[in-house]
Amino acid sequence: MRLRLSLFLYVALLFNMQPSVAEPSDGVVDRVYHPYILPFERELEWRFMSRQNEDGNELLQRIAFGHALSETVIAKFYAVGSRDEQHNDFGLEGYEFELRWMMTEQGKYWADFGTLLEVEKYHNEKRWEVTTGLVMEKEIGQTSLTVNTLLVYEWGDVPDQELKTQLRVKYRYRWMPLLQPAVELYTGDDFVGIGPAFMGIKRFDSRRQLKWELGFIAAIDSVSKDHSLRFSLEYEF
Repeated sequence: MRLRLSLFLYVALLFNMQPSVAEPSDGVVDRVYHPYILPFERELEWRFMSRQNEDGNELLQRIAFGHALSETVIAKFYAVGSRDEQHNDFGLEGYEFELRWMMTEQGKYWADFGTLLEVEKYHNEKRWEVTTGLVMEKEIGQTSLTVNTLLVYEWGDVPDQELKTQLRVKYRYRWMPLLQPAVELYTGDDFVGIGPAFMGIKRFDSRRQLKWELGFIAAIDSVSKDHSLRFSLEYEF
């Protein structure tokens, strides 16, 4: 079992390593997806991201509504907002459609698997981005390892239309439902970042629950400042 996990991570890291100089982490630090879906669930989600580097402080917010189409598939729609530093206010940056599929029943195989598809359209721009890939999670005693291996393609009014890769990894200790510390790793787009994270779940009944996540990711492959603070709230009902 450990050999299979090691091989999976080794291949994923090779898949994402590119010999180039470190650059900003555009879209790399976001969230580590889990493969699980509650049957016919609905979701309300809010995400906040603050990223600081030599170019300044970038603020992003996402508001989403999701609805499970079946016991294993959920669709979500996001409105994405960003801060305009020139006018110091928030404006609409884009729209995003997300589809996740829970491929395997939880606990049936050596690990649990799912897939992710995201399509984003930038507001008032002829610019599109699609992200797709594999989501894996393995429970190891009181801990769990979650791995997202993703392909990203951007087209339209962009300088380079090319296929990029991303790797997102979370190793979590399930201390208690309300507080679960973790370590997160993000690679892609000539960026490698790592940092602490925390998450928790408050269950109200068999269907209603509130999830929260907090993480701080700092670049480890750059001599300049580049770090991100992320926070999210998700209500499932």
